[in-house]
Amino acid sequence: MEYHNPVLLQETVDGLDIKLDGVYVDVTFGGGGHSREILNRLGPEGKLYAFDQDKDALENKIDDPRFTLINENFRFLKRFLRFYGVKKVDGVLGDFGVSSHQFNEAERGFSTRFDAKLDMRMNQGDKLSAYEVINEYDEERLKKLFYAYADLKNAPKLARTIVSERKNNPIETSEQLNELLKPLLFKGKENKILAQIYQAIRIEVNQEIEVLKEFLLQTEDILKPDGRLSLISYHSLEDRLVKRYIRSGLFEGEPEKDMFGNVSVPFKKVNGLIVPSKEEIQQNNRARSAKLRVARKL
Repeated sequence: MEYHNPVLLQETVDGLDIKLDGVYVDVTFGGGGHSREILNRLGPEGKLYAFDQDKDALENKIDDPRFTLINENFRFLKRFLRFYGVKKVDGVLGDFGVSSHQFNEAERGFSTRFDAKLDMRMNQGDKLSAYEVINEYDEERLKKLFYAYADLKNAPKLARTIVSERKNNPIETSEQLNELLKPLLFKGKENKILAQIYQAIRIEVNQEIEVLKEFLLQTEDILKPDGRLSLISYHSLEDRLVKRYIRSGLFEGEPEKDMFGNVSVPFKKVNGLIVPSKEEIQQNNRARSAKLRVARKL
C-alpha cells in the first residue's frame, strides 16, 4: 500500500455490513485499500463500483470482474451509477482525506514540505488551482476562505499580505508562499498554521464542502432500505456536515415535525463515533484526525 495506507480499514468495511451478493460503492478509491477489503468479503455475485477523479489512481485499478473503476468526481455519484445501470446499492464508503500519494508527490503542491508550483488539484484536468486562488482572488475573498476553512484569527493580515506581495510579482511556488507568510505565523506553531492555510486553499480549489454536500444528498436516493453509509472525515467542517446529515438529513436547522410531533429522517446512526487506535496512529500518523461515522438507511 505504498500509494496510500488505508485508515480504519477493518472498521470502515465492517460498517458496511457486507452481503455476499451486495452492490457497494467506494467513492474515494485512491490506492484501493478499502476496495480490496470489500472485494475480499463479497461473493462471486457481488459488485463493487469505485470513484476517483485523480488519474494517478487509475494505476491501482483492480483486475476483478466484480470491480468497476469510474474516473470521476463522486459529486456525480448517481449519474454515473445510472450510466452503469445501477439504481440502488447496499452500501457506500467514503474516505475524504488527501491520499498519501498526493501529499508525497512534490509537484502536486499539496504539502508544505516541498518547493513546488502552487497546484493542489485532485483532478489535474480542473482549471482552478492554488495559483489562481492565491494570485487572482481579491483580499475579501481570501480572508473569507481562511476564516471559513481554517478558522485562522489572522485571516485579514494573511490576505492583505498576499495581495500586497503579488502586486510586484506573482506568487508561483509553495516556497514563495511559505516565506511570505512565515513572519505572520506564531512561533513554535509555524508548521501547524501553514498546514491549516494549505488546507483552506485545497478545500477551495477542490470545492470540497460543496462536493461533500452534493454527495450526501444523493446517498438517500441510491441506498436500499437498511443500506449502509461508512464515512471517514478528517477536519471538523466535513465531520460536522456528515454528523448533521446522518442525524437529520439536513445541513442546517432541524427536520419538520408532523402533527403528532414526530420527525421523519432518512438515516439512523450505527454505534458511536469511531477513531483510530493509538497503535494505528503510531503506524500511520495521518490517521490521527480521522473520524468514522456509520449510518443505516431507514
